[in-house]
Amino acid sequence: MTHLPTPTFLFLVLSTALLCATPSTFAEMANWNIDKSHTTIGFSVKHMVVSKTQGKFLEYTGVVEMDAEAQQFNTIQATIQTNSIFTDHEKRDAHLRSPDFFDANTFPTMTYTMKSHKKTGDTYTAIGDLTIKGVTKEISLVGTFNGVARDPWGNTRAGFSAEGTINRQDFGVKFSKLLDNGGLMVGNDVTITLEVEVIKQKG
Repeated sequence: MTHLPTPTFLFLVLSTALLCATPSTFAEMANWNIDKSHTTIGFSVKHMVVSKTQGKFLEYTGVVEMDAEAQQFNTIQATIQTNSIFTDHEKRDAHLRSPDFFDANTFPTMTYTMKSHKKTGDTYTAIGDLTIKGVTKEISLVGTFNGVARDPWGNTRAGFSAEGTINRQDFGVKFSKLLDNGGLMVGNDVTITLEVEVIKQKG
């Protein structure tokens, strides 16, 4: 004769399942939008070997899907307007927008989408696809999740810091001139530096 489970037995099984559940079971995923007034999408590249030129992009949008309290992330997406490049030098910025570099008229945006991430101690490594001039390559960004806070206006905010290096030649940004010493006027390796603040969508 088959015995049906008693209510007490069912309760014990359910309780055990809840206790053994992974944190992701209870994750409250939400969308968080980039706050441009507290975010920097920056870069630096060697100039004539002797120094580094720094710059940033002024126009972009982005969203992070995450449970900030549990520090669990589904994805990070960003779209950057290439025409908004700024290095505090008007002639140089015009050259960077030209076909020699970003060709902003033909490729008005570049995009990033995170595909996966792993955590080691307090450090995260994000793996994602970066698209520049129609060329998509997988890149790694290494950084930290800086915490969560509520501002005086009732918004919930979170912050990230991250850095990575790409070779601009991989994305078809090939302008180059050789110096007398054999070095390049503009280096190939570009360091990406991100300081990102996001605001949780309400509702």
